[in-house]
Amino acid sequence: GGTACVVTGQPFDTAKVKMQTFPDMYKGIVDCFVKTYKQVGFRGFYKGTTPALIANIAENSVLFMCYGFCQQIVRRIVGVDRKAKLSDLQNAAAGSFASAFATLVLCPTELVKCRLQAMHEMQLSGKIIQGHNTVWSVVKGVIQKDGPLGFYRGLSSTLLREVPGYFFFFGGYELSRTFFASGRSKDELGPIPLLLSGGFGGSCLWIAVYPVDCVKSRIQVLSMAGKQAGFMGTFVTVVRTEGVLALYSGLKPTMIRAFLANGALFLAYEYSRKLMMKQIDSY
Repeated sequence: GGTACVVTGQPFDTAKVKMQTFPDMYKGIVDCFVKTYKQVGFRGFYKGTTPALIANIAENSVLFMCYGFCQQIVRRIVGVDRKAKLSDLQNAAAGSFASAFATLVLCPTELVKCRLQAMHEMQLSGKIIQGHNTVWSVVKGVIQKDGPLGFYRGLSSTLLREVPGYFFFFGGYELSRTFFASGRSKDELGPIPLLLSGGFGGSCLWIAVYPVDCVKSRIQVLSMAGKQAGFMGTFVTVVRTEGVLALYSGLKPTMIRAFLANGALFLAYEYSRKLMMKQIDSY
């Protein structure tokens, strides 16, 4: 599921990070794509793909594993049988709990990904003299400058994004599946309803938490150039100096990516889960 998500949405994610961190450099999504292609070439759209793959595989593996556990916790809290179907709201709460665990594996890999994606802009703006163009050089730079804890820069803003965001993510997904199922079992849904449901869930997530993600990207990227303020400090600085709209820079590529990538994520997740369940049942 994580692999499908990255392969589908990486170019749009790259545009998002560039526009969030350096909103004055780009007039819009088309301008960002054209300039990136001219300056770095096609490979520029896939900068940070390796950590993005690691991040998404690790995050979604932990997320969906913990989602199952958290569903059981929600069942105990509301006092229903462990095999009973949860409501869409209860599934949303379980997904929100699960995201807190996923954040711990996501934050370090996402920091490396964001830095690689915005490296060219950091050099152009003069914030750094020479950029690191490989995953290993970025990792080495973080360890030398900040130590292992440096990978957790932006952890609080990542948590602030993930916990409420995944409430809307799983809530939107389950609500959409309920709509398409219309009385039937959700497990009987075909690929198109699953794609649309995943896309709807992803869109709900990003609409709800986009300003938080914008602050997170800035903290993780700009901390390369020196000490960066925390979540509230960065948030207040952006609003004061650039206005509220700066927090929504890069929203368009994010929404395109959210629909495509999360549709692919849930489609791959549901079908790979069914395949694995068949294998287990056959033993």
